Amino acid sequence: SAAASHHLCCLQVARINGLKHRIPLHRVHPDPRTLNSPRAWRKAAEHMSLVASSPGDKSTFVPLSNYMNVQYFGEIGLGTPPQNFSVVFDTGSSNLWVPSKRCHFLSLPCWVHHRFNPNASSSFQPNGTKFAIQYGTGRLTGILSEDKLTIGGIEGTSVVFGEALWEPSLVFTFAPFDGILGLGFPILAVDGVRPPLDILVEQGLVDKPVFSFYLNRDPEAPDGGELVLGGSDPAHYIPPLNFMPVTIPAYWQIHRLPVLCHSVKVGTGLNLCAQGCAAILDTGTSLITGPAEEIQALNSAIGGVALLTGQNWLGCWSLGFHFHPMHLMCSTTSLSGEACVLFYTRFGIRLCLSGFQALDVPPPMGPFWI
Repeated sequence: SAAASHHLCCLQVARINGLKHRIPLHRVHPDPRTLNSPRAWRKAAEHMSLVASSPGDKSTFVPLSNYMNVQYFGEIGLGTPPQNFSVVFDTGSSNLWVPSKRCHFLSLPCWVHHRFNPNASSSFQPNGTKFAIQYGTGRLTGILSEDKLTIGGIEGTSVVFGEALWEPSLVFTFAPFDGILGLGFPILAVDGVRPPLDILVEQGLVDKPVFSFYLNRDPEAPDGGELVLGGSDPAHYIPPLNFMPVTIPAYWQIHRLPVLCHSVKVGTGLNLCAQGCAAILDTGTSLITGPAEEIQALNSAIGGVALLTGQNWLGCWSLGFHFHPMHLMCSTTSLSGEACVLFYTRFGIRLCLSGFQALDVPPPMGPFWI
């Protein structure tokens, strides 16, 4: 069915009443000359600034762009009047940050992205606390500030966010998105900053303590999908939803329990995660990642050839990969080869890279799959 090419993730936060806000996703058609090297944690994405609303619909739309089915992001505003920034809505972190007008002159990402100017906002409140964030493929430092957040039709809410002053990582230089808005739990937030979504929930600005992602996987569709704050849209999934308890309220982590038939199986007979394994649902990670030993065995089983960049090259053929979802029903979802491969065109030649990459997360947080 058409629904088979769509992914839906619905996550629940603290309970309170309010309004529902839709954040449509819009697709970006990538330049065939461009080949971005995919990374396992935070990556670059093509930028498209759109804000739209549906006539007669009380829900608010903030479009998110889809780049090659691996990157989804959208636009927010900070300050009065709002200064617009494209951000990755990332369930794997909990801080909001954007580049600063006051950034170091040697911080190259600042000069190729939108920068927040506190002097241009009448509602700006200085904080000055220093912060530093380390991602899987990038790091940054800066200072905390406070100002009004605009996200779709929600506006006027004061949030503490980071002004990035120093971004030494090349990953941010080549990223068409400006910053990151974390949707993880407060415990992940650097310097104890309250995540923006938690503030919206506390103030009753969303209808339910839920947010959901609908990711359109049809490469020909102009609509990339949507993020819904305050609920989910039944038009984008086939009921019923399967619920999985969050076992560790940091990342959106679901847990291993050996009695629950959790496993990853490959058509060659390779059986990974046989005794159960932890996994996190991370919208900021473009690949499926797991412990290096298991991922290396998986890539070897599907004919992957290791590259110096850490990825695996594949012949462009269909793969037989099956993932048993981590829920009590133990029903099997079959992922097609296309769902597990990144396709690129370079100089007229089609390249295929494995959608699996090794990422060892040491205890006590890890190991886990993403």
